Amino acid sequence: MPDPNKINLNNISVVLVGTRYPENIGAAARAMRNMGIKQLILVDPQNPDPAKIQKMATHAALDVLERMVICGSLTQALADINYVVGTTARLGGQRKVVSSPAKLAQRLISISHQNQIAILFGPEDRGLTNEDIRFCDILVNIPTADFSSLNLAQAVMVMCHELFGLSRDKPGEFAPRLANRHELEAMYQQLKDVMMRISFINPANPDYFMNNLRHFGSRMQLRAKEVQIIRGICRQIDWYGKKRYQEGLEEGEKKSDA
Repeated sequence: MPDPNKINLNNISVVLVGTRYPENIGAAARAMRNMGIKQLILVDPQNPDPAKIQKMATHAALDVLERMVICGSLTQALADINYVVGTTARLGGQRKVVSSPAKLAQRLISISHQNQIAILFGPEDRGLTNEDIRFCDILVNIPTADFSSLNLAQAVMVMCHELFGLSRDKPGEFAPRLANRHELEAMYQQLKDVMMRISFINPANPDYFMNNLRHFGSRMQLRAKEVQIIRGICRQIDWYGKKRYQEGLEEGEKKSDA
């Protein structure tokens, strides 16, 4: 049984999105294995050549490659994930909730006990897109000197090393199971539909408001039960709106018949 006062590395997955070079996948797998993290997920890799991946991973990381999962989309990859961390070299704009690797690792101690956590890394040439970022609960930036671009495997090693350090001797607080991405995305879609229907948000540009709502939800770290409550409220609003609409139609018909 994992020590409740340490990060549970068994609940940590590294997710590589749109990786262009198979050598980087192998090097990332080796870095993960060095730090005791074994779950690797690839999302739409551009060239997942097994021979080149294995050559860079070396024999020591073969167990990581054997467990490796390849997904066609980020939605599929994160369906069972409760907490998503996005790595970014760019700041500003929509990338507001930013932590350092050390602070992030501290935060993940308690979350990792009962939740699946994903650390997202984007393609080598451009990193995660704004569309990818909307899945993230928090963003992490690896501080560097004047040249901010890190090799993918280097970035993976930095993050995994921080987590590994707290898997041994750092205490944390209890955290309940958070809602996974499948549950959260269903909730956000339901909120969007209901708020558009009652004219609370502009149907011509709903994503502007929804991005702010996602930032709020990420800070709250919603539990699965809380997501169910919010979805229940949405269903009640939807039912009441339809009921009042139908009553208005019936009232109009009575007046026209009178």
